[in-house]
Amino acid sequence: MPHTSKLSPLMIQGCTSDAGKSYLAAGFCRLYANRGIRVAPFKAQNMSNNAGVTPDGGEIGRAQLLQAQAARLSPSVYMNPVLLKPEADSMSQVILLGKAQPQLKAIPWQERKDYLWETVKSSLQKMQNDYDLLIIEGAGSPAEINLRSGDIVNMRIALEAQAQVLLTSDIDRGGSFAHLLGTWHCLERHEQQRIAGFLLNKFRGDASLLGNAMEWLEGKTQIPTLGVIPMLNLPLPTEDAYSQQAGVLNGSDSDCVSMTGQVTRIAIIRTPYMSNFDEFDALINEPDVQVAFVDKPTELADVVAVIIPGSKHVSVDLEFLKQGGFAARLHQLAAQGVQILGVCGGMQMLGRSLNDPHNLEGGYTSQGLGLLAIDTTLEAEKTTQQTTATLVNSGAQVTGYEIHHGKTSADNGVKPYLKNQQELVIGYVQGNIAGMYAHGLFDNAVYRQEFLQKLGIEAQAGEWSEQVDAALDTLALHLEKHCDMAAIDRAIGLRG
Repeated sequence: MPHTSKLSPLMIQGCTSDAGKSYLAAGFCRLYANRGIRVAPFKAQNMSNNAGVTPDGGEIGRAQLLQAQAARLSPSVYMNPVLLKPEADSMSQVILLGKAQPQLKAIPWQERKDYLWETVKSSLQKMQNDYDLLIIEGAGSPAEINLRSGDIVNMRIALEAQAQVLLTSDIDRGGSFAHLLGTWHCLERHEQQRIAGFLLNKFRGDASLLGNAMEWLEGKTQIPTLGVIPMLNLPLPTEDAYSQQAGVLNGSDSDCVSMTGQVTRIAIIRTPYMSNFDEFDALINEPDVQVAFVDKPTELADVVAVIIPGSKHVSVDLEFLKQGGFAARLHQLAAQGVQILGVCGGMQMLGRSLNDPHNLEGGYTSQGLGLLAIDTTLEAEKTTQQTTATLVNSGAQVTGYEIHHGKTSADNGVKPYLKNQQELVIGYVQGNIAGMYAHGLFDNAVYRQEFLQKLGIEAQAGEWSEQVDAALDTLALHLEKHCDMAAIDRAIGLRG
């Protein structure tokens, strides 16, 4: 029987960034969804250039899209009401309930947080009303003393939601018990009372070597350790870190060999404001290719394909390609017949010009790489939509999403590569150079197959969403095994 009564929200906070909060929140979403509970994810504020699009065209963080899939839900902007997309070291685009709010850039942060809090609070209330259990994700650490006055995502949310908090530490990095104790000490007494338990995440080795450390920690805090969770490598997207499965292009014995017997290397150029790089996870997990993010043009040796990813600041990333020597190297590779693909901002960089009449990126007109005979103008209104598109060459249908300010026109010699559901051309091809506005196409087995066939490779993996779904089930079972679920269930008010 499905559970129908309201439960206390379960919140995953971390001692540090990259403690595994997003990963654990997804696992708990799937765990409770598998029990028939109406569970949903929530993260008040996310800072990431990995964004996706909800069915109604709103932007939210990719982590919450994964967590929605884990909960078997359609994603909603209320799951991530505030998304900050960094555009410079001290500037971010503010996405509020899925839509960009450029006027908020001018408001100082301490004043802005009061404005954002009202939206966060109402979104939290809506989610609590609509679902029986929320799995809430924090951000960074709740013990950042310099940020506590502006907190709208950690303990302020825990107190507002009356959530039971699991404080998580990445034990693989060392210092976990000091992190947990120190974080607890930095909290106010009423905040400490919200912590139901500690989790030691990403554990490797023999658990007996932990000795009585958990008892020592509980003696200091009166809080039990409710999980020692072993490291588990699964094909799940990370929130805002480069995939650990992507190696380096170094000619090692691990290089893959294609059907033609040639070493098969695909490079993705790591630009300063690269965005949506998780969309290449499906390609990285293809067994017959070696994919790597590269930082230097000298790493573009013996490659069969190069991908320029999306960008949150196209003009800066374009200048990076020119000044860093990538532009010249890409022209050499293009002349050699190497396949070059630009995704969204990457496509715009491949063109002849980038015009910015609305001062979105400094107001300049930039000369592109000149590998595609296209020209782009950045428009004030951003296009954000889920997309069903047609590959013009084969007629195959694929799904993805669009997030872009650009409007692109092409010369007659450039062929359409991709058309969206409105029959608008959103991709272009010119010989061995192609570009497209659609993100997420590598998740489609048919697109990976078409892309890799040009390189003499047979795609072996199936639909990426099915692989992710299977990984989420594995993660849920992993948490069931290595966490004290009876204690966690009691904390949220779930009775067997």
